[in-house]
Amino acid sequence: MGILDDDVARVREATDLVGLIGEHVGLKRVGRRFVGLCPFHTEKTPSFSVNPEYGAWHCFGCAKSGDAITFVREVEHLDFVGAVERLAARAGITLRYSDAEFSKERARKQRLHETVTEAIDWYHALLLESPEGGGARRYLRARGFDGDAARRFRLGWSPDGFDGLARHLTEQGRARQDLVDAGLAFVNRAQRLQDQFRGRLMFPIWDARGDAVGFGGRALGDEGPKYKNSPETAIYHKSRLLYGLHWAKGEIVARGEAVICEGYTDVMAFHLAGVPQAVATCGTALADEHFTALKNLARKITLAYDADSAGRAAAERCYQWEQRFEVQFQVADLPRGQDPADVWSDDPARLVAAVDGALPFLEFRLGRLLEAADLGSVEGRARAAQLAAALIGEHPSELVRDQYVVQLAERVEIDTDRLRDAMAHARRRPRDRVETGEPDRAEPTEPEQPLDRREVDALRWAIHSPELVAGRLDVELFADPATQAAFVALTQNTFHDAVAASTPAVGALLQRLANEEPVVGNEPREELVARVVVNLVEAWGHREVVRLLRAGDEHSATLKPALDEIARHREAGDWSTAEEAALRLVAWRPAVAEPG
Repeated sequence: MGILDDDVARVREATDLVGLIGEHVGLKRVGRRFVGLCPFHTEKTPSFSVNPEYGAWHCFGCAKSGDAITFVREVEHLDFVGAVERLAARAGITLRYSDAEFSKERARKQRLHETVTEAIDWYHALLLESPEGGGARRYLRARGFDGDAARRFRLGWSPDGFDGLARHLTEQGRARQDLVDAGLAFVNRAQRLQDQFRGRLMFPIWDARGDAVGFGGRALGDEGPKYKNSPETAIYHKSRLLYGLHWAKGEIVARGEAVICEGYTDVMAFHLAGVPQAVATCGTALADEHFTALKNLARKITLAYDADSAGRAAAERCYQWEQRFEVQFQVADLPRGQDPADVWSDDPARLVAAVDGALPFLEFRLGRLLEAADLGSVEGRARAAQLAAALIGEHPSELVRDQYVVQLAERVEIDTDRLRDAMAHARRRPRDRVETGEPDRAEPTEPEQPLDRREVDALRWAIHSPELVAGRLDVELFADPATQAAFVALTQNTFHDAVAASTPAVGALLQRLANEEPVVGNEPREELVARVVVNLVEAWGHREVVRLLRAGDEHSATLKPALDEIARHREAGDWSTAEEAALRLVAWRPAVAEPG
C-alpha cells in the first residue's frame, strides 16, 4: 500500500530541485551544475553539488546524495510517503494510492488539516483585529508578547459565542462532519454544531510535518479549566505531539539538542530568546512516545520545567528514558518557582544561560540538595551526606555512582568508603522514603508498579462496557500478572465479587478503574474498543515473536506477516479490519502454543 509509482515520478519531474534546495542552501551556478555548502555537515569549502538536468544532488564531502524526495526526507526528517506528499502539495499534484480505502482516508485527513488551517486563520484574525480579542491582547502584552510574537506563532482568539467558528467554516463550504472530526465543534443535544473552544486564547498546534492538527486554548477568566486541548481525532494525538516541533526540528538536528518545556508560552519565550530548539508537550505529561519522536533528531534532551513542580516528577524517570532511548538527559537550571516564560519576561539572557548551563539530572539534583544543606556544621554535613548518598544510589550505573561519591566526599568532608557504605545501604532499601529537602509528597507504602496502559485500558472497557468486549479479549493477551488476574476475576464474577476474590492490589486496581470512565469523545464506541483489541493483540504478538525466535520455533515466520497486516490496517485508520486480522491471529494462537 502506498503512492502510485506514476505519481511519484510526476512529483519528481514537477519539482524544481534547484529552487527546493536553494531554500536551504546558498547555491552558485558553475557550468551546468550548482554548488554550495553542504547542509548535512560542517564545511568551509563548497562540496555540495546539484544537477538539475538529472534531478540529483551529491556531496563530495560527506558522500550523501539523492533526489528531491531524498533531500526533503533528510532536511525535514519525514518518511518516504510524507516527503512525496509534501512535494506534491508544493507542486499542486493530487496523489493516488494503491489502496482505494487508504487513498480515501488520506483524502479525509487532508480535509481535516485544511479545516483546522482555516480555523487558525479565523481565530488569528479575531485576535489581531476584533474588539472582543482585546482581553487576550492585553494578557499577551502583560506576559511580554507583542503583536509580532502573536503573528509569528499564529495565536488566536476564540469568541464567547455559541457557534461562531462553526458558522464561519460551514459558510466557507466545510462539511459539518469534517468540523466534528477535526475536533473543532461537536453536536449538542439540540443537534446543532457548537464550537469546541469558546472565550480562549488559542495556540495552534501542528504536527512534525507542519500540518495543522488542533489547538490548545487558555482561559483568561475563572470559568472552566485553565487549559483545554483539542479532543483526540484522526489527526490529533496528544501523546505523540510536541508543540513547536515543526519549527524546531531543523535546529534540534543542527544543535544535537532538544529543549522540552511544559507550556506553549514557554516555547515562545525560548524561541524569542534565541533558543529555537524548544518544544512542549500538548496538555499531557512527558511520555515514551515523545522520545520516540525525538530520538532520531537528537541525543541530548534538556528538560526546562519549573524544577519545583511537575518538572521534577517527569525528570525522575530520566534514568529509564536514558537507557531505553539512548539519550543524554539534563535539566536546565531555572530559578526556583519560575517557568521559562516568566524568566524570559524578566531577563531573556538568563533563559539562554539556563539551557547553556544545563546539568545532568543527578548533578542538578545533588546541587539543589547541597545548596539547601547546612554544610557549616558536622551534623549538617552528615545529614546532607546521608540524603545525597541515597540520591546517588538511584543511578543505574556503578561507574557513575562511584564518581559522584568521590565528588560528594570532598563537599561534605566525609571519607569515600563511608559514603559508599551509606549508598549501598540505601540501595538495599529501595522502598524507604528518601528525604531530599524538597517539598513533602505522599508516598505509598508499596511502590507503584507501572502497568501497561493498553492492558489497563482493556480492563477499563471490560468494567464499564462488558457487552462490547465480550468474546473479543483473552486472558493470554495480558502480560502483567496483576492485569491478568483482574481480567480473570472479571470474567468469572460480578464486579463486586471480583474485587472480593482478588488480592488487595488487584482489588484496588479494579476499584480505581471502576472510577475511570473510558475516554469516548466523538468516536463510535465500537471503533474505540476495536482499537483496544488491536493494541492488545499487537503487543502480545510482538512478545510471541521474541519468544518463538528465542526458542527456534518456525511459527515466528507466520506470526510476523500477520502482525504486519494488522499494522497496515491500523496505520490506514481501518480499525475494524485491523481488529478482524487481530482476532484471526488470536484464534491461530493454539498452533503457536503447541508447535509440532
